[in-house]
Amino acid sequence: MSGRRRFGRAAARTDLVVAVTDERGRPLAIRGLAAWLSRVAPPRARGAVTIAIVDDARIRELNRRYRRKDYATDVLSFPAFDSASNARARTASRRGRTDPQVTNHSNSQSPIPNPRPLGDVVIARGVARRQAREAGHSELTELKVLALHGLLHLLGYDHERDGGRMRRVERRLRRRGGLREGLIERSA
Repeated sequence: MSGRRRFGRAAARTDLVVAVTDERGRPLAIRGLAAWLSRVAPPRARGAVTIAIVDDARIRELNRRYRRKDYATDVLSFPAFDSASNARARTASRRGRTDPQVTNHSNSQSPIPNPRPLGDVVIARGVARRQAREAGHSELTELKVLALHGLLHLLGYDHERDGGRMRRVERRLRRRGGLREGLIERSA
């Protein structure tokens, strides 16, 4: 198993660890989702990502609370650090010092792999099922579409403001992962 390590039930690249859970953080056995996302993720995706599969009521609550939109959406992303924190960390690292406002969650002394958290992706299972039916593919395929989209948001992509950059990256990655279409194409 060279170049790979295990996190829960999911095999992952050594630079991206993916856990799939329910809304309480309990592991879910969704066959292949974590390994697939780890395999197709862009090289700069380094750290730990949690994908929480929740019911529609919970994602509606989160959407209302954090985006002020009162409906059940399909996927939400919650980066572990905002872009300002990431920029401060990169600048401090280049200068050879640490920034006290940036928390380092890695412990290089620990024998347990402890990657830097990238953030959480929350997916509404009911919405995903409906969208899978409408798109004519399996629920697992829809979860892959949504997980990839959410991961790209964790990495700082924003299809509403980036002039097509996220669309191009998503297209390349989903083709690598064997997906016919992505979320952005569907909504266009």
